[in-house]
Amino acid sequence: MIAQTETKTYTPEEYLELEIASETRNEYRNGEIIEMTGGTPDHNDIAGNLYILLKLALKGKAYRTFYVDQRLLIPEVRVYTYPDVMVLPKPIELQTGRKDTVINPCFIGEVLSKSTQNYDRSEKFAAYRTIPTFQEYLLIDQYRIHVEHYVKTAVNQWLFSEYDDPNINLTLNTFELPILIADLYENIDFTNES
Repeated sequence: MIAQTETKTYTPEEYLELEIASETRNEYRNGEIIEMTGGTPDHNDIAGNLYILLKLALKGKAYRTFYVDQRLLIPEVRVYTYPDVMVLPKPIELQTGRKDTVINPCFIGEVLSKSTQNYDRSEKFAAYRTIPTFQEYLLIDQYRIHVEHYVKTAVNQWLFSEYDDPNINLTLNTFELPILIADLYENIDFTNES
């Protein structure tokens, strides 16, 4: 007989208390705490490029742009996570009783890694879609030029586009903002990828 390891289940309050003292970022998924691994230099560069493009383009407009360390609560599915980049309309909405957890993003961008790409495309995207204010999702591959773009067109309807040409502009519909694919990949060298 094989002994089964019991997974400890945490309440959201226990998770938040542990997260305050934690030296690493952790995601909370319906009672389970999952450590988030550190990103590669390319992952960080791509997320940073997207953040800078958005931050500069939205300066003076009714949005706040966040990068990597801002915690997001998705209440309907009991998930706390840290998107790579997200934009929230002003005024931002915080979880009741918290000053460190937002709940109303309209745009989220994730840089895909081998360990998270399936989750980012499926379960995580499904969780994000439960957020009423969420309108647009950008997935950027860090190993090759490939961008997946989802735009909400109606209730329960999303339009999917993908881009592999660095010389193409994609338009973020939420902000009517064109972004050159090559700008997302500035400083990324794919010649050493295996």
